[in-house]
Amino acid sequence: MTRADAQAVLRNPLAFIAARWTPDPRTVRRAALAALVMAVVIVVTGGAVRLTGSGLGCPTWPKCTDDSLVSTREMGLHGVIEFGNRLLTYVLCAAVGWAIVAARSQKPYRRSLTRLGWAQFWVVMGNAILGGIVVLVGLNPYTVAAHFLLSSALIAVATVMWQRTREGDGEPRPLVGAAVRQLVWFLVVASVLVIAVGTVVTGSGPHAGDSSEVPRMPLDPAMVSKVHAVLAWIVATLTFALWFVLKAVDAPAGPLHRTRELFLIILAQGVIGYVQYFTDLPEILVGAHMFGSCVMWIWVVRVLLSLRERPEAAADLPDTAGPADTAAGTRLTTA
Repeated sequence: MTRADAQAVLRNPLAFIAARWTPDPRTVRRAALAALVMAVVIVVTGGAVRLTGSGLGCPTWPKCTDDSLVSTREMGLHGVIEFGNRLLTYVLCAAVGWAIVAARSQKPYRRSLTRLGWAQFWVVMGNAILGGIVVLVGLNPYTVAAHFLLSSALIAVATVMWQRTREGDGEPRPLVGAAVRQLVWFLVVASVLVIAVGTVVTGSGPHAGDSSEVPRMPLDPAMVSKVHAVLAWIVATLTFALWFVLKAVDAPAGPLHRTRELFLIILAQGVIGYVQYFTDLPEILVGAHMFGSCVMWIWVVRVLLSLRERPEAAADLPDTAGPADTAAGTRLTTA
């Protein structure tokens, strides 16, 4: 590497890589999907930390103990579980970084796609700091709830980026009428409420995250669970109504398929929810319910995004381009 190259790397490493590498569109899609998968994995493993009572396995942050960066033998299995979840944050950062590099290197350059990657990066950084605060305040249930909600925001942004890798940058064109789009927004709001109230169920329930005395939200868990169930039924009803309306207006296959898939996911999630409620919240079912919450939220976002299409943007080529340049631009646009 020449001195000029070294200076270019230091000034703008992403631009340096983009100038020398053009990823296949499938590579960009896979990178975005990897970031989404890791966003779900970090939620599920975080739930495993709480459900195994390992939330304070590493009693401080950013170190595991005051004297050790990593877990020690004396801390036992709880320390390994908690520290292992912290290490997965670096894997998540790597996946998001790979998505940013792939998006930045794609030709033609898509600023909106790169911004979605950076949005994920900053959400991950914010949630890492919040995770440290959760430990420092002894698993305060309100901070735990905020930690999960911020993870849900990360999943939403990652889902949007994954979808955008499969679309162009042209102006979005609606595939359904305004009334149907409004119904979907009601569905999105109801889904957000279900997830938010679900964190309150967790914050007032028995799985505090550690074997020590951890404060809980001063609410009746049974009452909050019933509110959560009512909201879940509202989401299921709105989803079924949306599917019926889409069939009635002869909507395109995309919105119909995403809505049908969402309805099946909600039914499965409801079965798990009721079984865990009537069996005194066994850890394995609570973990499955958390995973189902992530999948449901992904599909809600996918239903919303399926209501429009975005074609490829017109190539911005100079009028004086020669035949070879024009051909090259056409290949880049259709790649």
